[in-house]
Amino acid sequence: MKRLSLLLACSAISSTLISTPTFAQSASQPAETGRANAPNQKPSFENQTRAPQPASMPKIATEVVAEGLPHLWAMEFLPDGRMLVTAKKGAMHIISEEGEAGPPITGVPKVAFGGQGGLLDVALAPDYATSGMIFFSYAEPRDDGNGTSVASARLVPDDKGGGKLENLNVIFRQMPTYDGNKHFGSRLVFGPNNELYVTVGERSDRQPRVQAQDLASGLGKVFRIDTSGKAMPDNPFVSTEGAQPEIWSLGHRNMQSATLDGQGRLWTIEHGPKGGDELNRPQAGKNYGWPEVTYGVEYSGSKVGDGITQKAQTEQPVYYWDPVIAPSGMAFYDGDAIPEWKGAFLVGGLVSQGVVVLHMDGDRVAHEERVPLDARIRDVKVGPDGAVYAVTETRSGVSTIVRLTKA
Repeated sequence: MKRLSLLLACSAISSTLISTPTFAQSASQPAETGRANAPNQKPSFENQTRAPQPASMPKIATEVVAEGLPHLWAMEFLPDGRMLVTAKKGAMHIISEEGEAGPPITGVPKVAFGGQGGLLDVALAPDYATSGMIFFSYAEPRDDGNGTSVASARLVPDDKGGGKLENLNVIFRQMPTYDGNKHFGSRLVFGPNNELYVTVGERSDRQPRVQAQDLASGLGKVFRIDTSGKAMPDNPFVSTEGAQPEIWSLGHRNMQSATLDGQGRLWTIEHGPKGGDELNRPQAGKNYGWPEVTYGVEYSGSKVGDGITQKAQTEQPVYYWDPVIAPSGMAFYDGDAIPEWKGAFLVGGLVSQGVVVLHMDGDRVAHEERVPLDARIRDVKVGPDGAVYAVTETRSGVSTIVRLTKA
């Protein structure tokens, strides 16, 4: 749909969710006031955590765009303004202009649903307008367990609001397989040269998570592949004996947030343990520390490893949270509808239950702003109208899509 019809459709079906924040907002003071889980850990530089709120924070109006949806994990805007969404249990739907979910799209492969597993992210191919190709990630059931996999397919919508997937091809499998139900990642982001970044987790448990440091393992990594699933020829480890050539960066925990900035560079946010959610700008061949270095503690409260936050061979996070926001979904705001957010990162918070706005000064966080939505936020996207769209979820498995605009 065109920009105007999108606005009209949203207005016709919307209702206000909230009118005021659930906590006090005060310029120059951090939005987070809770006690840290690791109070003895100190940041390495100014504003690495608990950055102050900006001097000017817009009042945000929120409207319901679609409700009563199955448990969603991701959404993407189609060129006509409709939304393509993934439901965690294994279905894809197209959301109509009226906010209704069409019938399930046929041809979606079976997923390993349970725990954190299921149908995960979806991204349109850069040439989607002509090719109709989409890429999606999912927890794939395997003979000896499961793992994060990426598939490509041609999306063929029908006149009933549904459609089918054709020419499905599993282009990439995270290896090794593991029999668990946690830390699959994953986000899919196309870079400026049609390279596909794939973020994954390290499967959580103590036995596999150490493989985040192992170049022979695909656990806890960012991968950089082409649309056929092969390693990009200039990847950092293509000539390293024993290394998986698809690896771009290593030492990650569980990345459920990723996007490009205005310069076409990849940024990610990964879940920490108890404390230690991290914003990073993953660069070729660099090591981001997990599980040897972290600004967090085990869920029991004990130290992770040696309890260190710095190591010469690893990169410092650009920013971290303690207590956690539990990040999921991320977008770079380059729209005009909310000018105060221009150039900021927008992050969904599962635990913080709202959208976290990171105002940048170069490659550092200058200010952190929070927009409470009183709901777990699974994904965040900027719409063709410049508004911000957030996917909420409940523990019982129901999702809503809300639209955020300047009041």
